[in-house]
Amino acid sequence: MAAEKLAGTEVTRRGEFCRVIACELNRIASHLISVGTFGQDIGAMTPFVHALRERETINNLMEEICGARLTYNYIRIGGVGYDILPETCARIGEFLHHFEPIVDEFNRLLSGNKIFIERLAGVAVVSKEDAFSYNLVGPNLRGSGVKWDIRRDIPYSIYPELEFEIPVGTAQVGALGDSYDRYWVRIREMQESCGIVRQCLKMMPKGPAISKVPKKFRPPVGECYARVEAPRGDMGFTWSATAASIPIGCESAPVLIPP
Repeated sequence: MAAEKLAGTEVTRRGEFCRVIACELNRIASHLISVGTFGQDIGAMTPFVHALRERETINNLMEEICGARLTYNYIRIGGVGYDILPETCARIGEFLHHFEPIVDEFNRLLSGNKIFIERLAGVAVVSKEDAFSYNLVGPNLRGSGVKWDIRRDIPYSIYPELEFEIPVGTAQVGALGDSYDRYWVRIREMQESCGIVRQCLKMMPKGPAISKVPKKFRPPVGECYARVEAPRGDMGFTWSATAASIPIGCESAPVLIPP
């Protein structure tokens, strides 16, 4: 995105939808590891196995989309490396139909478990003030009750066209900003991601998945910053091009969140 912004490269409409589908599936896969290990760390092994099982399905879908299960290398300047085929879209829809009831099952197994709640409620409380002080981002920030999400607050791609909620901590069973709030935000975000992917599958336009970009991509001299809402939080990168129009680096930049 930083390179595209600097060079004025337009991403194809279908490419944007493919990007969002891949990113939201990745968000679910990431959160499954998080919520699964929440249970494992207090001695509940079964939920972690359930989470890994669902994550494996997402890995299979991503492998079908781009050939890789973990290191995707899918998003490219101008769009994506490979189109998402109609049959793959159908399988993604089938996964969502299967997965959403699984989240409810997961909640019955773990989220509402008395021992699980007692071990997380009121534990490791991070207030809103501390969250800003520690520069927390993503689900950890939202767990403290701060409604901040780059997809909504600094919109990019097609997210402004999609309907979704930003889950935040509410002291549901303990204190605002405790371990349970951070856990519950991730559960809710997986449900919201399912809704986002469903919308993308329904709205998916026809056309190329990537625009025509020169093989020797040389953006104009300058520097550009772009940020996204990655599964684990606000992530920004700077793209710099020297006088010779050769990129000199893509480095993580500090995150700035307004009070």
